[in-house]
This record gives sequence, C-alpha cells and structure tokens, in this order.
Amino acid sequence: MSATTPIPSRRFAGARVPLSDRIGEPAFRALCALAAAVAVGTLVWIAETVFDHSGTAFSTFGLGFLGHTTWDPVKNHFGAAAFLYGTFVSSLLALLIATPAAILIAIYLTELAPRIVRRPVAMLVELLAAIPSVILGLWGIIVLGPFLTGHLEPFLRSFLSWIPLFSGASSSGYSMLNAVLILTIMILPIITALTREIFATTAGDLKEGAYALGATRWEMIRMTVLPIARPGIVGAAVLGLGRAFGEAIAVTQVIGNATQIQASLFQPAGTLAAQIASSYQSANPGLGQSSLIYLAAILLVLSLIVNIGARLIVRRFQRGR
Repeated sequence: MSATTPIPSRRFAGARVPLSDRIGEPAFRALCALAAAVAVGTLVWIAETVFDHSGTAFSTFGLGFLGHTTWDPVKNHFGAAAFLYGTFVSSLLALLIATPAAILIAIYLTELAPRIVRRPVAMLVELLAAIPSVILGLWGIIVLGPFLTGHLEPFLRSFLSWIPLFSGASSSGYSMLNAVLILTIMILPIITALTREIFATTAGDLKEGAYALGATRWEMIRMTVLPIARPGIVGAAVLGLGRAFGEAIAVTQVIGNATQIQASLFQPAGTLAAQIASSYQSANPGLGQSSLIYLAAILLVLSLIVNIGARLIVRRFQRGR
C-alpha cells in the first residue's frame, strides 16, 4: 500500500450510523462535561464555605489578622503571623532539601543505576509516599526527636551557631527542625517520581548526539536532560510545596505547636494547617472557630498563588527554551 492510499473507514458516504454511536458519543461528551463541572463546582463550594465561615473573624480583625502574633482564645485576640512564619519556613526549607535530593535520585535511577537496581530503588522511594502521615509523625517523636536533641542539634550548633537558624538551646525534640525533616521525607517521593518520569522522556537521539560531540555523561545530563526537564522539575517542586503547605497531622505531632516567631530551628513553632488540626474541635464557637477558618482561607489563597506562580514560571521556561 502506497503512502498516499487512504485508510479504509467504516463510515463512508451513505452508510447508516449505528444507534450506539449516535447515542454514545453525545452521552460520552456530556459525561466528560459533567465530571469537569463537578470538579469546578466542588472547588467553588469549598472556597465559598471557607470564606463564608471566616467572615466573623475577617470583619473583626480585617487584614491586620495577618500581622498579629497573639493567639489568645481566652481574650479573643487572634493573629496569624506566627503560623504564617512557621508555614513558610518549614515548607521552603523542606523544599530546599528535598528538591536537590530528588533530582540526584532521579538522575541516578535514569542514567547511572544498573537496570537490575532501578526498579527496586524507585519502588522503595515511592513507597515513602504510601506511609500514613500519622506514622511519620510518631517516628518523628520516637526516633527523630531524640536523634536531633542528642546528636544533630549539638553538631550544627558547634559549627554554625553564628547563623541564627542554628543558635539557641536544644529543644526537647518538638521543634521546627523536626517538622522540616518530616516534611522533607513526605514531599521527596512526589518530586522524585515526577522528576524521574520527566528525565525518562528525554529523547535518546539527543543523548547520543551529545555523546557523539565528545560530551561526558555529566556534560550530557547538563546539556540535554536538565534543560529539557527544567519546567517539569519546577512543576514537581511546586506540587511538593503544596503538599508541605497543607500537611497537618505529622507536623502537629512534631513541631511543638507554639505561637511564636523564633529564628532558631531548634525551637517549637506552629503552622497554619497544624493550628487548624489541633485547635478546631476545642475552639470557642463564634470568633474562635471563625479565626481558625480564617487561617484555612489564608492557606487556600496561598495554595492558589503558588499554583498560579508555578504556571507562570513553567510558561517562562518553555518560552526561553
């Protein structure tokens, strides 16, 4: 058959369209549209509920709620500054640790590891994502907390005490540093899995071309794999950041839930999600619960801003490439 020979079609002029096609195609289109509408409607419903129930706190404190550090349910004085600080510091530090590690693991699995090792290692890394957060929190209390107070914190203080992040007395194991490491473990599998899939899609002829030009393996990765995968890596990192922003149970178990802003990672702190998870059931009806829902509204807006920013960054990288 020549290249110009048309492909035979079951539908030709004058053929009768089966009843299943006449009904099935519109029904399938309607089902897809309904699924999309349900997803959008659910998001709008959640947002409307959160903003509606936070109205009491918003009308009482306004935007000044973002800058106040006091959280006193007895006197009905509430502010989100300490929890905003804890959320940003814990999530960004976890991202700074997890992203390079995920890139290195993905490079090893796609370019360096023997074939017999790749699948088992990839499965073990991805299995970290299947561990329930409450179990990671318990591990952080039982194992990681004593290790930090007995070994890591004294080591960091002995060499880096001139940096405010590593100054101050040792904690009891409930600290910002513990939360950062737990969040790192939680977001590492997400970023690793996505980055590995992106690296695996790099065209083989580009790699062979780099080798043909005399590039070493590292030069091939730097010239072909990393530039092509950069937008995807950014997207994977943002997904990990969103996961870190919203984590509540594990962080609540290890961070100490203190309403304070301390530069030292060795001190207890609090995050938006952890405060909501730990205090909502016992909060005073009215302004107390509305203030916690106000924290949820802030967290929702932050997630939206992060996702929009990620799309803009990815688009810029794509244009540059």
